[in-house]
Amino acid sequence: MPYPGFPTDMQSVFGATLVTAKGTSMVIENIFENRYRYIPELKKMGAKIVIEGRTAVIKGVKKLYGATVKSTDLRGGAALVTAGLIAKGTTTVTQIEYILRGYEKLEEKLQKLGANIQIKEGD
Repeated sequence: MPYPGFPTDMQSVFGATLVTAKGTSMVIENIFENRYRYIPELKKMGAKIVIEGRTAVIKGVKKLYGATVKSTDLRGGAALVTAGLIAKGTTTVTQIEYILRGYEKLEEKLQKLGANIQIKEGD
């Protein structure tokens, strides 16, 4: 549903979560043209996503795999962190200044939930 039925700011994180859901999911973005910039990065991890206009068609995969990916914006970066938590192996997210600016102490919060996550100097 369009907002307020579904908060568009959460679309990227939900998209990252849907990549391991069974079946096919569709996400439609009607507000921000560049919201899907995180999708090529998810594909590096094994996601099966096709963009058709304003719709992302996501075919669920059994696993994502760790990779080096680049945060392109705040919410896309959060989506990549989410995918990294789901992935088998190590995921490195670069250009994290977007994430750090938008999510206060994200790594500490995720560590409290059991995530093995760290910020390296210079990242």
